Amino acid sequence: MTNELTIIAAASNNNVIGNNNKLIWHIPKDLIRFKELTLNHAVIMGRKTFESLPNPLPNRLNIVVTRNTNYYNDGITVCKSIEEALTHCKNDSQPFIIGGGEIYTQTIDIVDKIELTRVYKNYDGDAYFPEIPEEKFELIKEETNELDGDEKIKYSFLTYKKKWYESIC
Repeated sequence: MTNELTIIAAASNNNVIGNNNKLIWHIPKDLIRFKELTLNHAVIMGRKTFESLPNPLPNRLNIVVTRNTNYYNDGITVCKSIEEALTHCKNDSQPFIIGGGEIYTQTIDIVDKIELTRVYKNYDGDAYFPEIPEEKFELIKEETNELDGDEKIKYSFLTYKKKWYESIC
């Protein structure tokens, strides 16, 4: 079985993904999309991302990558590297990398697909999404939305696929 390793993230115009281990915006459609895409798949994340969640994500194999070999929590699989994490989801058709910034940076060159919610505003933060290498990925789908509320927030669901010739080179 070949699997399609996929990054899923939400990032601002200036690539901020979080601040103080918290999301900066609340976009309900983005959360629904995240759940729909990742349900019944493995989700690979760093320790800080896991600790930002109230519990392990239900109906998903939660894999936490950390250098702390004594790290433990009910409902998760702990791995010391991305490579080890990938061995735990080799039978999953589409495992997801769900953050944080360091994990995204470590995996952006090996993933097949990126599901990105781009929030069209600059934010201050301490966690960042890496630049998407345009020579390796092409935008194949875009859906623009706007969140009404105290402030209007424009955002798009963007799907990038690794360029086919990159996969064979």
